[in-house]
Amino acid sequence: MAVLSAGLAPSAAAAGQSDQWYLSAMKADEMWKVSTGKGVKVAVVDTGVNPNTPSLKGQVLVEARGAVGYKATEDYDGHGTSMAELIAGTGAGDGLKGLAPGAKIVPYRVATTALTNKAEAEKAPTVADAIRAIADSDAKIISMSITSDVDHADELAAVKYAQSKGKLMIAGTGNDAQEKNFIGYPAAYPYVVGIAASDKDGTVGKFSEHGNYVDLASPGLSVPYWCDEKFKAYCNGQGTSQATAIASASAALVWSAHPDWTANQVLASLIDTAGRDWARDDPSTYLGYGLIRPRKVLEDSGYKPVAADTDPLATENTEGVEEDPSAASPSASTPSQAPKDTSGGATSAAGSSSESSDDTTLWVTLGAAAAVLVVGGGAFAVIRSRRRT
Repeated sequence: MAVLSAGLAPSAAAAGQSDQWYLSAMKADEMWKVSTGKGVKVAVVDTGVNPNTPSLKGQVLVEARGAVGYKATEDYDGHGTSMAELIAGTGAGDGLKGLAPGAKIVPYRVATTALTNKAEAEKAPTVADAIRAIADSDAKIISMSITSDVDHADELAAVKYAQSKGKLMIAGTGNDAQEKNFIGYPAAYPYVVGIAASDKDGTVGKFSEHGNYVDLASPGLSVPYWCDEKFKAYCNGQGTSQATAIASASAALVWSAHPDWTANQVLASLIDTAGRDWARDDPSTYLGYGLIRPRKVLEDSGYKPVAADTDPLATENTEGVEEDPSAASPSASTPSQAPKDTSGGATSAAGSSSESSDDTTLWVTLGAAAAVLVVGGGAFAVIRSRRRT
């Protein structure tokens, strides 16, 4: 029998469900009539997940054993729990309502810069070890709201192994676009879906890192999360972390509705139906293939997926060309304060407080994201370099 940590018994306050603007923008109520994510396990590689928040009771499965499962249900920062709630929270006790409330969470606790206890950091499994363990499990999706500017050979090998086992890996691109815009791993690895953060208008956040590894954009501005590890209140913030969790939940909704599909087919459907105003074969360095819209897959009962073994990111995963250095920075409706320190190691990506407009039409209309195509009178860059293996 799985034993859950006693954890904390937090109560939601201030920001919460009322601030989850994207649920209405993405028409979650309509999607839930078709799919809630039931039957899909999402592995959350993060700071640990507290299974005792009102919204997560009964939603967290403790399946990792041995060293790789070290303190998986003890969240030292509140970040991992936030991501889990955004994916599969039930909304109980005015907690966050996950976009895929029928899905289940399998937590893995890795060391990030938020874990200042050196002894605890040394006991935590590496990201590579966590990915390999998940690859050998029945979790379908690996959600990674962490980023590092270091390319690790063991992580790349683990990613390739997980891909060979049919896992769908999703990661945030990072929050340092205004400072150094480093290449963010694991999002930049082949076979990992890189997620940028957008606001209610479909505008990418100034902080959201851009480059050849951006594949899709997801809601990431003015999205609530637990303020800290005390689990006493929610804060409103911005980050590619939140965007990653919502993208992972989107994939869970589609996979639940089509349990026989492969990871390739789930991802291809999300790319195919993403909101964009540019050519499908000319992805943007800021928004990739566009704004994620799982509803467009779920509402089409006759949707025909690609072949099971067709990699929708084959070009990015196998070829390499130089990125256009003249690409302009995107506009954004809100500013971003500096995220947590990113010097060395993986970094939690929940950002600072922000506000954005109430216009949600771009998330539900066919011609989405046009608002981000013009920057200071200049053309939005849609030249996208390719990943190298």
